Amino acid sequence: MTLTSHAIVGAAIASFFPQDPALGFTLAFASHFALDAVPHFDYRIESASINPRYGAKMKYDKALLHDFFRIGGDALVGVILALAIFAHPGNFSIVLFGIAGAFFPDILQFVYMRWKHQPLSSLQHLHHWISRGSEYFDMNNRPFLGIISQFFIILSLIFLAKSFL
Repeated sequence: MTLTSHAIVGAAIASFFPQDPALGFTLAFASHFALDAVPHFDYRIESASINPRYGAKMKYDKALLHDFFRIGGDALVGVILALAIFAHPGNFSIVLFGIAGAFFPDILQFVYMRWKHQPLSSLQHLHHWISRGSEYFDMNNRPFLGIISQFFIILSLIFLAKSFL
């Protein structure tokens, strides 16, 4: 899933728990794995330095710069959309906690590539195992279908969340 998808879902989940940001963060964190289990499209990470499959030494090159802007742009779009859809003056920090929780598993993958110790090792194995299940329905070669599926998942969750909030 893209970071935009994770951000919107994490914000939606955290919005249900305005009195308990830790619970919102935790459930948004768990939502990351649930979304990764769904067949989806992932854009290609070009830099071996940040690709969790390789974890190569940091190499400051054109591929890293390209990935930085692609991943950063994806995250920024997700934060902006999640805030625009779910934030209001009374829950702004709660929504940010949800976004952070939803992003955290991917951040921990990057940390794991640099520091391969527990509990990160177990979390990385879980992340890979869950994501691997969706490889049977690989949509990376069918980006239109993969993006459309994410779009409808997000729209459904926004509609559901807005119906109950």
